[in-house]
Amino acid sequence: MKKRIYIADLRKYLGGEVEIYARVNTRRDQGKMVFFDFADSTGPVQGIVLPQSAAMKDAKKIRENFLVLVKGNVNERPENNKNLNVPNGDIELEIAEICILNTSETTPFPLGDTSDINESARLKYRYLDLRSERMKKNVKNRFRVQQFIRNYLANEDFIEIETPLLSAPTPEGARSFVVPSRLDAGKFYALPQSPQQYKQLLMVADFEKYFQFARCLRDEDSRGDRQPEFTQMDLEMAFVSEEDVMRLNEELLIALVEELYPEKKIQEIPFPKMTYHDVMERYGTDRPDVRKDKSDDDLLAFLWVTDFPMFERVADDNNVDDAKDWTFTHNPFSKPKDAHVADFMSGKNIENILSTQYDIVLNGFEIGGGSIRNHKPDMLRKTFEIMGYDQKRIEENFGHMLEALSFGAPPHGGIAWGFDRLLMILEKEKSIREVIPFAKTGEGKDVMLNAPDVITEKQRAELMITVSNPITQP
Repeated sequence: MKKRIYIADLRKYLGGEVEIYARVNTRRDQGKMVFFDFADSTGPVQGIVLPQSAAMKDAKKIRENFLVLVKGNVNERPENNKNLNVPNGDIELEIAEICILNTSETTPFPLGDTSDINESARLKYRYLDLRSERMKKNVKNRFRVQQFIRNYLANEDFIEIETPLLSAPTPEGARSFVVPSRLDAGKFYALPQSPQQYKQLLMVADFEKYFQFARCLRDEDSRGDRQPEFTQMDLEMAFVSEEDVMRLNEELLIALVEELYPEKKIQEIPFPKMTYHDVMERYGTDRPDVRKDKSDDDLLAFLWVTDFPMFERVADDNNVDDAKDWTFTHNPFSKPKDAHVADFMSGKNIENILSTQYDIVLNGFEIGGGSIRNHKPDMLRKTFEIMGYDQKRIEENFGHMLEALSFGAPPHGGIAWGFDRLLMILEKEKSIREVIPFAKTGEGKDVMLNAPDVITEKQRAELMITVSNPITQP
């Protein structure tokens, strides 16, 4: 079998005959001659069918988006036809034979720059939208950033470990998606909002440096920088302080920008730090855009926000004076700062207890957040007691974590990046939907596959689900 020749390598065959597989991006019939712009996954090239060519009859049948097998000679373009601003702009393929591998219907919208096309149409035909150069660039750069992070963390002795998508329902903040169990009637799995508990269990298992690109699912309202399912770059480390975690992540972000986005400028290195109290007092938000020139999309202003309150009041006007009406600000597994441990354990001055939580903010977006964790079971239990959980509920929801921590859990902490948000900023896009290959709409719908959708009566019977819904069930 002959090795396939890709368009990006055609210059190696200058003056010789080649055979390529390609898609027809454009076709220009000038009567005596037909010009094509071909492309494969590696780039474009111009093709030409000359007068009297045996390929002319087939060339007349070909339209845009057809897939073809092309045989021809790689020639240097005439000097006045060269375009050095595009890939392969100085060569062309003189076509000797062209074979149609598959035809194509007319696309529902032009596949040039699709940024001004109706988003619902783009998402319905995402497989076509992804052919546009901008979307291809975004997807390829997403891979390059992931690969850079993987290599960087591997060199720091991290291990990439996948954690389950079918988990147990626990109250951790946002609403969870649930999956009914067929074998355990009336019981449900929950899809993970984050790998929080699993990554802490990996610390107990003595995997001291863990990371993964984790799929996270939350049943919450969508917006420009949020989707029902999204990706976190998640990591956890044993025997570390806040400063250790922040230093590693800062060095990784700097290296990433310098290597893959050298045209961008980081406003301040090392990244500045502000306490939650100070940032709220100065900016009125805990994710301020601190760029000195907000008109410059290539200026990156990172900011660490630290010393978050450990708890906040539950928004319930009827019980505002109830001392047990507290909830966590980030997640319930965060550890209080050492100076506040005594108040924390005694349940005093709850509103003043500061945690070891930290956020990394970039150009007005929170792109990551983490903390040092409560690695002792009595301290984790105390968090839930302050939140008003009785012992039965604590054991039912978090008994597995308390038991795990009782087997000698090391001090540990970590962070989770909003990976899609980071890519959105680096690629200068206005929505994370532009950097997610198969995104949902702003309402959380998959208009390409028509999800969510009804299930059949047989499926409902197997899962013992009764639907009281006006939608007609099949």
